[in-house]
Amino acid sequence: MKISANEIRIGNVLEHNNKLWIVTKTQHVQPGKGGAYIQAEMKELRGGSKLNERFRSAEAVEKVFLEEKPFQYLYKDGDYLHFMDQATYDQIQLPEDLVGDASAFLTDGMIVTVCLYENEPISVTLPQTVVLEIVESEPVVKGQTAASSYKPAVLSNGVKIMVPQHIEAGTKVVVDTSNSSYVERAK
Repeated sequence: MKISANEIRIGNVLEHNNKLWIVTKTQHVQPGKGGAYIQAEMKELRGGSKLNERFRSAEAVEKVFLEEKPFQYLYKDGDYLHFMDQATYDQIQLPEDLVGDASAFLTDGMIVTVCLYENEPISVTLPQTVVLEIVESEPVVKGQTAASSYKPAVLSNGVKIMVPQHIEAGTKVVVDTSNSSYVERAK
């Protein structure tokens, strides 16, 4: 679907130079001399490369609509992850690098969102947060509890994060999957 460059928003997926790009940043620029333009920072969906592109305000760009479907994570086999479509029970195999660093948070049976473009998977989105157990953390040092200080800890999946001083091994915590950060103690 063609849209005006003025309608480009963060999160839009555009087809540009025969590749799919997700818009990560936009800025409307109106120079003192010449016509206004949109400065868009984009990231390629398949390759991950970045591009800064200027679009004239009157220029038309191709906006792509992606189909999002829920899939259940089944297992990992070498460098591939296996998922099952929740509606048809068809299984697909995707390379682990499509998920990226967040693949460490995948657990058996987890429901993820797979974005498809013309029935081809192009990205996998995990739930925003997961609950994991702390298996290793440093002991509390007296006197450091007055200020909000953090200490390193290891989660049950092997990922290292920073947690508040009062969190000990055996505690379940909520972790943000997008940046591997501590959110809160699990209830």
